[in-house]
Amino acid sequence: MTDTKQKLELRLCGPRGFCAGVDRAIQMVVLALKKYGAPVYVRHEIVHNRYVVEGLEQQGAIFVKELDEIPPTDQPVIFSAHGVPRSVPENAEKLNLHYLDATCPLVSKVHKQAIRHIRQGHHVLLIGHAGHPEVIGTMGQVDASEMTLIEDVLQAQTYEPRDADALGFVTQTTLSVDDTAEVINALTKRFPNLQAPAAESICYATTNRQEVVKLAAKGADYFLIVGAPNSSNSKRLVEVATRAGAKSSVLVQKAADIPWNEIKNAKAVGLSAGASAPEILVNEIIEAFRERFDMSLNLVETVKEDEEFLVARDLRDTELTSQDMAFVNGVE
Repeated sequence: MTDTKQKLELRLCGPRGFCAGVDRAIQMVVLALKKYGAPVYVRHEIVHNRYVVEGLEQQGAIFVKELDEIPPTDQPVIFSAHGVPRSVPENAEKLNLHYLDATCPLVSKVHKQAIRHIRQGHHVLLIGHAGHPEVIGTMGQVDASEMTLIEDVLQAQTYEPRDADALGFVTQTTLSVDDTAEVINALTKRFPNLQAPAAESICYATTNRQEVVKLAAKGADYFLIVGAPNSSNSKRLVEVATRAGAKSSVLVQKAADIPWNEIKNAKAVGLSAGASAPEILVNEIIEAFRERFDMSLNLVETVKEDEEFLVARDLRDTELTSQDMAFVNGVE
């Protein structure tokens, strides 16, 4: 007598996984390796995912924490998608390094919005999480006296500015949409003349992934988010799933991380992936569920994303093979 597998609905979110900024950053490392050969140096993790980083290391990328770790070389160094303080390219020039900037264009937009506020005479409030590379990069665009980090509603309620009528705000691109709205609401109640950025700071990919997770989480017994522990947008998806109705939600990096004992009696499980998690890891998890359950796979989709960002001009004369593109797209 054979055991009958338990029925389970796996709700697969769309959109999920790589966004255009992550795709562009990975492309730039692969293109640089093809154009210049190995090694290509990368300051910090190009994106927050060990699978991607290790895959690039196997192709000849060398990841460093700071530029002074790089020996004298004509080989390029690439700045990560999260953005860097303005001191980093300045230091690269002093060290005579050929650098390529893979900062996501939407992060660069936040940098420009912050600088615009300052030119208009505003002190900038940056809503974000201390220590995140994107926050470090954004705060590093201006003098320390010109920007203040606001992490939560409590700080918004207790912050005392020099001039309450000369404030503007920007946000980290990967925040919880709902949490950020609460912080902005608390600030605008206290400072009615607070100036918003010219355009939304939280990026489209963050918003899209949170909205579909909210939809899929309703009535779910469990929710899995594929992503790295240091990925801000992935951790926010875990929080969003729980708030939206999932009985439990957890961050995993691969199928081996799944707490199967907690899921064994589940009837409906949600599955999504942060913006730096490759699709190959999602597929691995789907197969792991198929082995263990009588699984029905249901796609929960809100929008289709078709954004594309051009790589740095220096790399546009180099072409990627179909195998390269499979790696860039996170499917191989």
